[in-house]
Amino acid sequence: MKTVVIVPTYNEVSNIKLVIDEILNCGTSADILIVDDMSPDETYKIVEEISKTNNKVHLLLRNERKGRGYAGKAGFLKALDMKADYIIEMDGDGSHSPKYIPEFLKTIKNCDVVIGSRYINGGKDEERSIVRQIVSNFSRWYLSFILGVKIQDPTSGYRMFKKEALTKFAAELTANDPFIVTEVLYKIKKNNLKVKEYPIIFLARFSGKSKLRLGALIMYLFKVLKLKLTGK
Repeated sequence: MKTVVIVPTYNEVSNIKLVIDEILNCGTSADILIVDDMSPDETYKIVEEISKTNNKVHLLLRNERKGRGYAGKAGFLKALDMKADYIIEMDGDGSHSPKYIPEFLKTIKNCDVVIGSRYINGGKDEERSIVRQIVSNFSRWYLSFILGVKIQDPTSGYRMFKKEALTKFAAELTANDPFIVTEVLYKIKKNNLKVKEYPIIFLARFSGKSKLRLGALIMYLFKVLKLKLTGK
């Protein structure tokens, strides 16, 4: 059974080698697919060099329709094209530890989707400011209220899919930005896919600054409502 780990990147030059090393040494034989939108800091060049000597590391370099959402969709479709049986998506900043991948692989035997959760027993959100905790808690309530999702960590971007599950909606995704995380959750619910949450410790990023901004959070609230009303 083939597993592909998708890591969308943009300006992660200081983190990407560590992330790749940790995935390669997490105790599985997973392939790694880095999806990079021509990062100005040339993250992709590090990936290119690694891929020359390790056939488990692959680079999907994108120069059109840039954006986290488009990169995520491209990664999903590429992983399916690579004949993956299980597809994982995780962040490229070190906040998602690959050590959970073996447990995800065990858990997904009895469901369609596994979500790495900070908010179930055993999970934790490390080094978050009070403001970010408040925002996160409000987002959880808002998603549950508007979309009707009964998941403890609906904003988690650390997820594993069976190929049969991902095939149901990957080609339909339209988000161009990080909202793809919520759009995928909406598709999971719409397709009545079985979800299990696995506890993770969400780590502080290795280095660099978060790309999350207040304006983006406000826009996110409107997008959730639009998704509920229009399905897009």
